Amino acid sequence: MADLKFQRPKGMHDLLDQDWEYFQKVFNVVSAIAKLNNFERIETPILEKRELFERGIGENTDIVEKEMYCFKTKGGDDLCLRPEGTAPVVRVYFENGLSELPQPVKLWYFGPFFRHETPQAGRYRQFWQFGFEILGEKDYILDAQVILISLEILKELKIENFVLKINSIGNSCCRGYYKKSLVYYLKKRKKGLCQNCKTRLERNPLRILDCKDEKCKQIVSQAPQILDYLCEECKSHFFKVLDTLEFLEIPFELDPFLVRGIDYYTNTIFEIQDKETGLALISGGRYDSLGKILANKDLPAVGAAGGVERIVEILKEKRIFVPKEKFPKIFVAQIGELGKKWALKICQQLRENKIEVFESLGKDSLKAQLKLADKIKAKYVILIGQKEALEKIAILRDMETGKQKEIKFEKIVKEIKKLI
Repeated sequence: MADLKFQRPKGMHDLLDQDWEYFQKVFNVVSAIAKLNNFERIETPILEKRELFERGIGENTDIVEKEMYCFKTKGGDDLCLRPEGTAPVVRVYFENGLSELPQPVKLWYFGPFFRHETPQAGRYRQFWQFGFEILGEKDYILDAQVILISLEILKELKIENFVLKINSIGNSCCRGYYKKSLVYYLKKRKKGLCQNCKTRLERNPLRILDCKDEKCKQIVSQAPQILDYLCEECKSHFFKVLDTLEFLEIPFELDPFLVRGIDYYTNTIFEIQDKETGLALISGGRYDSLGKILANKDLPAVGAAGGVERIVEILKEKRIFVPKEKFPKIFVAQIGELGKKWALKICQQLRENKIEVFESLGKDSLKAQLKLADKIKAKYVILIGQKEALEKIAILRDMETGKQKEIKFEKIVKEIKKLI
């Protein structure tokens, strides 16, 4: 790489044309499934008020404490780049009066998000996610529906090597009892915890369950399980979800130590993880407390979000999806000032008829143009020189056979349509 003065910021990545082919594939699948399930598209601002996430996600979470990109505007507004999509969607629900619509309200999104994390495989500081949110109903069947939709996306993308892990973290009441028991257990083993978990023990003990440090994982493996602390209502809700998954013949692993790094979750939580890397491809759960936190109003809701880059990496590595080259490719070459003008006009006529065409109007050398046509594997070249421009006749050359013929300008579009 050249010694450039300006390079992309750490943890960010450029999306080139070939990358967009994969992103478009994921978008098309998500969009089609959203439409089939009657979800409506939503796009929230990249910037939101900082307090929305501090209150919604939780002040003691890693996202709020370490990962948000925040700043004050010249007008004094305290804003940040959105680190996730659910809190903004709930804001939209209340701010735009969506509670007046028939419930539940079903929304989906697809866009960039930002977190100041340590860059690693499948994790960027600017990353893309798609998400599905069902707002306004508490029925357990919606938890199962969101999981089913998530699995359907991976199925449609032909991704198979994954595992669905599921747990319940109850409501604030039964979770409170569990936290006391967990803290009591962990404090006796505090010396064996990593430094991060020693801090979490005082501020957010549930996050210790998600620690990747081997010593912490060993301690956690013998810790109390939240399923033993669920109240009857939460237990009934969760078992109905599990029963529905079994009814739908969806395999899953019950993971009593699965937690999410966001405080607004209640009851059902799940992750669909890649078996090879352990990375979550799609994850989510129920968040019945978020409406109360943000607007002091009850709002039962459930949703899921998927990491586009992680899914794209699998599509690339496994060659599950390979963008197809468009053939036959048409290239328009020109010589002389008049030939150049006519070449531009012919290109426009072809494009108006939805025919993709390549050209290099800025090059005067015919040799350079034909070399480019060969490089892009053009099947046909339309050649317009000064003589052809005066006679309003182009030369059509088959680049594979070398055969060529003359075509009147007014018949070029019709002739190319026959060829493709």
